[in-house]
Amino acid sequence: MTSFITAVGRRKTAIATVRMSVAPKSSVTVNGKAAKDYFKTDLRALIAEEALAKAESAESYQVTAHVEGGGIAAQADAVRHAISRALVKAEPNTRKALKAATFLKRDPRAKERKKPGLVKARKAKQWSKR
Repeated sequence: MTSFITAVGRRKTAIATVRMSVAPKSSVTVNGKAAKDYFKTDLRALIAEEALAKAESAESYQVTAHVEGGGIAAQADAVRHAISRALVKAEPNTRKALKAATFLKRDPRAKERKKPGLVKARKAKQWSKR
């Protein structure tokens, strides 16, 4: 039985739950697929794995993430947030580097609610004089 560390990361409406364990070779799996296969673009996969690269003292970890909700971009940010939290639990000395990179802060920006009488949150119908 291997011990692992769990953490939760959030962004917009995306929620990522991460299980991280020490392994000889690091790998990131998201919803049963490799991160590069799940996120399709290299940029999104890089964002998801960015916390592991930023924490230079981090050992090799096997990361398994379960993500739901939101879009692909928000999911990548949620995975990064969760991995960062798990790394701080595993190695407290990585906190300073991850905090400086703002990976530990949950991004509070979310979609603004629609107001009555408007098309979207702030967009109004075109005004006609006659």
